[in-house]
Formats: sequence, structure tokens, C-alpha cells
Amino acid sequence: MQITSAMKMVSAAKLKKAQDAITAMRPYAAKLTELLQNLSGADQDGDENPYTQSRDVKRVLYVAITSNRGLCGGFNSNIIKEVKAHAAASETNTTVFTIGKKGNDILSKEFDVVGHNVAVFDDLNFVNTAELAQQLMDGFVAEQYDEVHLVYNRFKNAATQLVTVEPFLPLVAEASETQSDADYIYEPEKEEIFNTLLPKALKMQLFKALRDSFASEHGARMTAMHKATDNATELRNQLKLTYNKARQAAITNEILEIVGGAEALNG
Repeated sequence: MQITSAMKMVSAAKLKKAQDAITAMRPYAAKLTELLQNLSGADQDGDENPYTQSRDVKRVLYVAITSNRGLCGGFNSNIIKEVKAHAAASETNTTVFTIGKKGNDILSKEFDVVGHNVAVFDDLNFVNTAELAQQLMDGFVAEQYDEVHLVYNRFKNAATQLVTVEPFLPLVAEASETQSDADYIYEPEKEEIFNTLLPKALKMQLFKALRDSFASEHGARMTAMHKATDNATELRNQLKLTYNKARQAAITNEILEIVGGAEALNG
């Protein structure tokens, strides 16, 4: 009970920092996505950019983002189940890229794991994430896979993590609801801005997913350790009651034996 209580407090401290990080970056990521949507208008030829090229889907890559450690409830198992469900429902060849030790240990036994990374959470920053994202982007351009999807736990609050399957590549341009029909003068050219921002946006998307998963992990572990502490407290109380009953019964038996012996001597 003391161990789980200590782990709960540690996770709560780490959760606060991770929650602040993901909350702070969400507006930036959303605005960057909105800017790309505005740039990808009807006159934008998406086929010119390698990251927007759609082709016949023969091989799908799922990037499964789990944790390196356990004791966090269903955090990792939910991701593994989601990947298996999508693979079972898909008619295409499914490959997996694992981020996190727990997911790699299970998924590598059932799927073709084309790569894995367990060190990114040791020092989670944009530079390390950008290298990982570039690896996925290079594989897509080299046609090693035709679609890439991120599977991760999106942080909602300390008690709730939402399993999310998010398209990563190719980038499908959608018309923004806030986009106006006004004409803008772009400097440099619109196409150059789009092609420069697109790789950065993809790297930011993966970074946001990792930040979400990192915060969700600590939230799930804090919740799991809270429940474990409550269960341990209940078990301790039950054992204390059982011990007191046994102790009381032993004392009663000793008293009865003493009384019986005294009566025998008096008789």
C-alpha cells in the first residue's frame, strides 16, 4: 500500500508537467493545421508534394505509441487491441512501427514490425521526435508503405484517455470552415510556403501525439495506483479484522483454560 501510494504521488507530479506541456502546444498545432488547410486551396496541386500523394493502398503502417513501463491499467493493452482490430478489419498488408517497450513486446510476436523506438520518452523533445517523424516520412516517400496511421491515447483528463487512430500520411487537404474567399498576396509563393510548412506540420503532429500519450500514461498510472492503494487499504482492514478476531479467540481460549484449571484445583 505504501509503494502504490508513493507511485501515485510520483505520477501525479509528473502528470502536472506533462499536462501543462500538451495543453500549451495544442493551440499551436491547431493553428498550424488551420494554416495548412487555408494554403491547400483548389489551386494547390497536392501531387507535387511527396507527402500528399495518394496511391493504391497495398501496405498500411500503424504507429503504435505505448509506454516503456507497466502498472498503468489498460493504457497499453487498449492500444494493442486497437491495432489488432484494425489489422483484422483491413484487407491490406499491415505493418507496425512501435514506440514504447510494452507495445513492441506484444505486437512483434504477431505483426511485421518494421521499426521500433523505446528511447524517445527518455528525453521527449521536438528534436528527437523530428528525427523519428522523418524516418516515417522517408519510408512513405520510398513507397515502403502507402498509408501511415498513428494509434495513441489522447489525453482528456487524469482519469480519461481516449484511444485515437489518426491519419498521418498522406496528408489529405480538407477545406477549412474558416477559410474565406478573399485573395491574398503570398511572399514567397504559396506553393513554397506550403512545401516548407508541411514537413514541420507532420513532425509537430507526431510530437503532439507523443505528448498526448506521455500525459495519458501518467494519468492512467496515477489512476491505477490510486485504485491499487484503495484495494490495499481495504485488504489491510480485512486482515486487521481477521487478526483481531483470531487474537480475541486465542485470548478467550487461554482464559477458559485458566478458569478450568483453577476450578480443577479448587475441586
